[in-house]
Parts: sequence; structure tokens; C-alpha cells
Amino acid sequence: MRLVRDGAVLSAKGVAYGQAERFKPPRPAGPWQGDLVAARYGPASPQRGAEPFQSEDCLRLNVWTPDTRPGRRPVIVYIHGGAYSTGSGSSPLTNGARLAARGDVVVVTVNHRLGPLGYAPLARIAPGFEDSCNLGQLDLVLALEWVRDNIAAFGGDPGCVTLVGQSGGGAKIATLMAMPAAAGLFHRAVTMSGQQVTASGPLNATRRGQVWLEALGLTPDRIEEVRTLPVERLIEAAGATDPILGGSLYFGPVLDGRSLTRHPFWPDAPAQSASIPMMIGNCREETLAFLGDDPANAGLTWDSLPARLTPSQMRIDVAPEEVVAWYRAEHPELSPDDVLIRATTAARSWRAAVIEAEARAAQGAPAYVYQLDFPSRRSNGRTGAWHTSDIPLMLDNVEAEGSGASGPGGQAMADRMADALLAFARNGDPNHAGLPRWTPYSLERRETMVLDRASRMENDPRGDERRFFGRIPYIQPGT
Repeated sequence: MRLVRDGAVLSAKGVAYGQAERFKPPRPAGPWQGDLVAARYGPASPQRGAEPFQSEDCLRLNVWTPDTRPGRRPVIVYIHGGAYSTGSGSSPLTNGARLAARGDVVVVTVNHRLGPLGYAPLARIAPGFEDSCNLGQLDLVLALEWVRDNIAAFGGDPGCVTLVGQSGGGAKIATLMAMPAAAGLFHRAVTMSGQQVTASGPLNATRRGQVWLEALGLTPDRIEEVRTLPVERLIEAAGATDPILGGSLYFGPVLDGRSLTRHPFWPDAPAQSASIPMMIGNCREETLAFLGDDPANAGLTWDSLPARLTPSQMRIDVAPEEVVAWYRAEHPELSPDDVLIRATTAARSWRAAVIEAEARAAQGAPAYVYQLDFPSRRSNGRTGAWHTSDIPLMLDNVEAEGSGASGPGGQAMADRMADALLAFARNGDPNHAGLPRWTPYSLERRETMVLDRASRMENDPRGDERRFFGRIPYIQPGT
């Protein structure tokens, strides 16, 4: 294989780590033939949206390394977000060149099967599809086995592998932490605004599989046709209404009793991962990414706000009038626009991060927890620490296309966050000279690093919001 120059480092892009027939577990890729010039990203999994270069031949990864000579460089494997249905490892925001050069580490990004190709819950509908609901996770296991077996040839240490993932990528990592097949394949875990407390139960998942087949115009006795239908039809049918959640069909990991035999973080943190240092992060205004670009969510009044606090936005059963009254009493400094984002973040996006941090602390294997407060700027001018805004900061790509952190202070913030990630990858501890002393999360103090222009350690930041919404049962969306 011939690597190519990428900035200050070398890269190998589009490397095949596996191959798979549709709806079957992956197999290791065969050896490449001839002189492979690994200069182009491999295809992304077929999906809705504008992701370029899609193909079912998507079990590919990308590697950036300062030097291929044997060394003991830590390895950082970044798993992309996009829930379990969109995205790829070829985003400019996740390019590994700067991080590899900055920290003398090897960086890997991964593509795997998504949506119905990776998570179709068909096992209880017909024989021959026993693993269909967790194929995307099994792809990731195979990718990590490739790293274990091959990364030394790129100058990396297979005994020092850190998984990093944002949003759906973090949820995939949380799920891997409970999968027996993934045991021993990674040694640190960083989840950024992405958790998976519970997987989908097999019966609810099967209902989704039935709705998907109906959208394809198929009955169970014709299920084998899904192996040969045009992939575009499979993806189009995924837009059918989810019978549990509403919206389009949810595809994600399932408690199938085979590759996933327990829920990732319920009723406790998985014992198999207790020795793995973990970092758990969230952004203070997560839902600004989902709600902040809709003109209907700007210029709200106290009278119009409750109608925007719908169950589909808060994801819990609570009276919106009660939520509005509480924020007006406890946080009079917030506007109605602010409350929409703060309430939906606290009710919907932050809860699972708290649950996982609590589970790790109760296990005696606490996590390093952060809250990003540093504001990025959206294209419409609104600012905040929104979902995905920590990606370019953590991976040192603030000038990349799609970053909202390229303004004043962005690179300085990236310096602090990237150095924390590099320290964590090397030592299992994110502390470095650019941050205050960072202590792990405990149930007594709920220690959290607040990352901002002036970063600081706080005990239980937003504790009043945590307690207010903590009175109401939380169920992981999709489960």
C-alpha cells in the first residue's frame, strides 16, 4: 500500500477492512492486489441526504500517521455520528491530519453499514436474518479487529486504542462497551453528546421491521426479496412512520441476545468495560442545532412558547406550561427563545449523559465529564454550544468546512480540548497544563469540566435543571 502526503502527515484513505453480503455479518477483507495508492475516501453507506459517494461496498476506513516506522503511538479511532442512519468518516470536520501531527498519534475514521442495511430488525420475522439488527455494530467490531491486527504497520500501538464518537458515534461506542465481541479491542472511550442507555427491545424492533417490509410492499413470506431489491428502495422505505416514536423509522442496536445480550448502560454500567477510562461530554445548548434554524423558533413569547415544547421535542411526558413556569421563576434572565433551547436540551439531550456518568460513578469506574459552554456561530447568526460544535474543537479542525468555531478564541479553545483528548488517549487522563485540574465525576459532587474561554471545574452545573427534569422518567429514544 502506498500512503500519500496529507498536510504534515501521511494518510491511507478508503482502505477496505471488510466485505459483506446484504443482511449478513461482515467478513475480513481479502488482501489487496498490486500497488494500492490509498488516496481517495471510500464510499459511505447508502443513506438519505446529500452524503456523496454511496455504495454498499462501504466497509472502509482511513488512517493518518506521522510516521509508519514502528512506534508506540496511541491510536484514536473516530466513529461518526448521524444517529445510526447517516454520515461517514470523510467529513472535513473529522479529518485526522492535524490531530495526528499535533499529538504524534495515529488517527482512524470508519465507515460502516447504516439504516436498514446495518440495523434492520428482521430476526423474529423470518429465518436467515438472525444478525440483521446489529450488523452496523458488528462492522465496527471488525474494523477494530483490523486496527488490532494492522495498525502497527502504520506506527500505531494496538494496545492503546481510544474510541471517540460524537452523537450517534458516541451511542455506538456506548453499545460497543456492552458487546462481548468488542471486549479487549479498545482501551479508552470518549462519547461526545452521544449515549446509549438502553437498546431497542426485540418486540418493538420487530414492529419496526414489519412496518419497513410493508413500506416495501412485502409480506414475510417474500422477505428474501430484500436481498435483491434496489438499495434506493430500501432507504426510501425507511421513511415510513415509526410505530413507537412517530417520525421516520428508527434503526439502531437491538437487544437480540446474540451480539448484544444486555442494555448498554441499564440497569448499570457494563462490567466488561469497568477498566476502560471514559470521558463523557455534552453541549449546553445541544438542541440549537435542531431547532435554531427554524424561524418559527425565534421571537417567541411566553404565550407562544408552550406550543413549541412538544413531546417530540422534549421526549418526556411533562406539561409544557409547568416547564415554562419553572424556568420563569428560577431563571428570569432567560428569554422565551433561550428557554426553548435550554429546556429541550435538559429534558432530551442531556439526560442520558447524566445517567451514564452516574452509572460509572456507582460502578467505581467514574468518567471524566465535560460541558461545552464555548459558543459557536450558526449560519443564521445564532450562537451557543450546539450539538456537533465540539467536533472541530476536539479534533483541532476549527477552520474546516462546516465549523462554527472559526471566530475569535476558536483555535485557543481547540488547543485546550485537543490536548485534553491527546492526554486522555495517551494516559487515560485528560489533564494537561492548559486546563484546571480535572477530577472524575462522583455522585457526591458531580464534578464537571466547563469548557469555555475561561474553563473551570464546577460541581453539578445546571443542577437545578437536572433535578427538575430528573423527577420525570426518561426512556432512551428508540427503545
